[in-house]
Amino acid sequence: MGGFGRYLAAALAARVASEGMGLAVVLLALERTGSAGHGAFVLTAWLAPHVLAAPLAGAAAARSRRPRLFHVGALAGFTCAVAALALLLGRAPVPLVLATAVLGGSCGPMVTGGMSSLVADLVPAGPRRDRAYAWDAATYNAAAVTAPAAVGLVAALGSAAPAMAVLALAGALAAALAATLPYGNGGADREPASLRAGLAEGLAALWRIRELRAITSATTLAFLGIGSLTTTAVLLATRLGSPGGGGALMTAFALGALAGSLTLGRITAADPGRAARWAMAGTGTALAAAAFTPSVTVGAALFAVAGVCDGPLLTATLRIRSEYAPDAVRTQVFTLGAGLKLTAASLGAALVGVTAGAPPQALLAGISVLLLAAALLHALLAHPRGSVPSAPATEPSAGSATAPAGRRPPAAP
Repeated sequence: MGGFGRYLAAALAARVASEGMGLAVVLLALERTGSAGHGAFVLTAWLAPHVLAAPLAGAAAARSRRPRLFHVGALAGFTCAVAALALLLGRAPVPLVLATAVLGGSCGPMVTGGMSSLVADLVPAGPRRDRAYAWDAATYNAAAVTAPAAVGLVAALGSAAPAMAVLALAGALAAALAATLPYGNGGADREPASLRAGLAEGLAALWRIRELRAITSATTLAFLGIGSLTTTAVLLATRLGSPGGGGALMTAFALGALAGSLTLGRITAADPGRAARWAMAGTGTALAAAAFTPSVTVGAALFAVAGVCDGPLLTATLRIRSEYAPDAVRTQVFTLGAGLKLTAASLGAALVGVTAGAPPQALLAGISVLLLAAALLHALLAHPRGSVPSAPATEPSAGSATAPAGRRPPAAP
């Protein structure tokens, strides 16, 4: 198995562990304490650190002189936290359980954006790298489909504790595979910078470079809606007379997203910014139509269409980050972007919980409005009136967060 093949296996295993945690934690809490609310608190503690840990993890990774040790250590820490929660949840004092969840969640950004930042070191720039990002995006979608199904199946056959153990094994496999990947020399050829300076450079790159600012702002707004989609799907299916149909709607969306990332997401000739806008607009339009669905069956078909449209969004996002992020802050850009999206999704889930008494059709229509607004926001930020295309980054400035923004030429690293 080549370096990129091992990377895909590691990424899929890590993201299976990450995607399965939401369901596994709630099931285990319900099994041991009789309260799903207890699991919700633990899950909140798991997700909450992402927005704070993302910039710290990215800056630390960029400064690390031993990137292999840093990445593998983050995956190992993530895995140990999953295993510890399997043992402690419902048995140990609540503060200890929450502290364990916070520590494990702090490693989360390296499972998502942190791992994706490695693709640029494994695949040369050009169409091959664009296709590589499509495959990387597919690991997220594949994990979103398989992880909850695997957790549910194992829990149904035995209990939620073995399901958590399966997730821990997946994390351990990811760490073992990550240890075999080729890595760059990290910060060995750069002057050491303070952690504060590293954080500032990453944030500056996200704000200053127009393409990065546009995709980060738009996807954060989009995920405010996507984060509430699962709960809304359950409410919609219940209103349509099928309380268990919410899972079918979300499975259709996940399968559609996987198909979209493996087909539309691999069209490397398309400009990634334009692809991102069409993906958000298409997803919003399909979900708007689903708000008027007369049955779960028709709704599942429309959710699948929405998923197909959503599939290329992550591929386009990864391509934009790779092409426009300065080399010195590439990992920060990836982890910050992932952290902001996950935080927005968590906020969206909380908002729909507050407004759960509203008609689900109205909630779904609201989600579609957010996605359409995200597409418009990207168009306005990426192409402000009177703007001119960015000039290609020059070789000496490619590694600086203060360099002129621009798409890397094919020969750039």
